Amino acid sequence: MPLVEAVTDPRSISLASLGWTDFFGDQLEPHEANLVPTRIATVHRDRLTGLSQTGQTDLTLPAQANTGDYAVGDWVLVDPHGHLLQRRLTRKTVLERRTQGGRTPQLAAANVDTLFIVTSCNADFNIARLERYLALANEAGTTPVILLTKADTVADAEAYEKQAAALQRGLAVVTLNPRTSDAAAALAAWCGAGQTVALVGSSGVGKSTLVNTLAGSAQQLPQQTAGIREHDAKGRHTTTARSLHAIAGGGWVIDTPGMRTLQVSDVAYGIDTLFAEITELAPLCKFRDCTHVHEPGCAVQAALKAGTLDPERLARWRKLSDENQNNTPVQSGPRGSKSPGGRGKRR
Repeated sequence: MPLVEAVTDPRSISLASLGWTDFFGDQLEPHEANLVPTRIATVHRDRLTGLSQTGQTDLTLPAQANTGDYAVGDWVLVDPHGHLLQRRLTRKTVLERRTQGGRTPQLAAANVDTLFIVTSCNADFNIARLERYLALANEAGTTPVILLTKADTVADAEAYEKQAAALQRGLAVVTLNPRTSDAAAALAAWCGAGQTVALVGSSGVGKSTLVNTLAGSAQQLPQQTAGIREHDAKGRHTTTARSLHAIAGGGWVIDTPGMRTLQVSDVAYGIDTLFAEITELAPLCKFRDCTHVHEPGCAVQAALKAGTLDPERLARWRKLSDENQNNTPVQSGPRGSKSPGGRGKRR
């Protein structure tokens, strides 16, 4: 399928409008003054394209490198003559996901400020899957926002809004129609000049439609869209590659292929943030290594008995925590201790 041309008038492109900040500028070495800061716009199996102050260009990979080493949104330094990519700058944030059966995480997007988690008010709405996306966003250091689509197909859209808002403290939930201009206005707070948002969610929930709406006339080739199977609300994949698109009026949006399964790995911080009500109880337990199952003096079990903690929420926390522990490789430090993870992993 054709990809959106994310090129605007070169005269209007500045590094700041592309998302460049002091975080990246401080990484430059004196001998790199002649290299061109470039942002990865598309990632294909055998090639990359990038955006710089002079527009979009095809990039040449260095020897021994492959496209899987880069994510849409990455900042790289490029030789202005042969467009040879010299090095990738350290990421401020990185979204990566582990698919079912996958041995290594897949890069989804880099240097994203806000993650729009798109779901619809039908059979696609799945609390457990939304929590997985939220853990991913928290771990990456991005701001998660849940977008609810197809509200006009249900009698009580407010019930979906309440369920989504209860998943994490301070979580923003926006109900919108991706096809209308009102959608762009509803998301304007996260789409300002130089800001980058990414969209994740299952196929058929309206991600590509929303990209088209946000990009407006800035894009030359609109994202292809497709309907869903009404009996189970499952959509067909229309986005086959990740790409960076200019948002009308400022900012950038990264679309990703639809994904129904998501395995968690190395997201301990993300899970702790998501389940803050459980995380905050743990230090009150009698034993430091309390499993919150059967130990005496367990503050989590006490909250459960008092009715202040949702048992289904606790069950989902336990499932995600166990899965994360089983999937996270142990990285030993100099003294054999496990290296800690951190928010906004910079790789």
